[in-house]
Amino acid sequence: MQLGKVIGHATSTIKHKSFEGFRFALVQLLSPSKAPDGDAVIAVDTYQAGVGQTVVLNLDGRAARDVIKDDKSPIRYFVIALVDD
Repeated sequence: MQLGKVIGHATSTIKHKSFEGFRFALVQLLSPSKAPDGDAVIAVDTYQAGVGQTVVLNLDGRAARDVIKDDKSPIRYFVIALVDD
């Protein structure tokens, strides 16, 4: 698990078929002290997180494929919780 801050959302007209119907958040990874830590990632967001909101990401690709119910999906990151600030 990894903390992150939503910095935007991504849309795509062409995408892997397993991504249809899902919302994507652009998430800046954070260190335990909530400082930016590495590059931003795109994560499936089933919680409808808003820009500026802190989230918990799961970085386990297998678990992500279970969430979207597609064993062949190239997904890696997904939001598993919203953090109350």
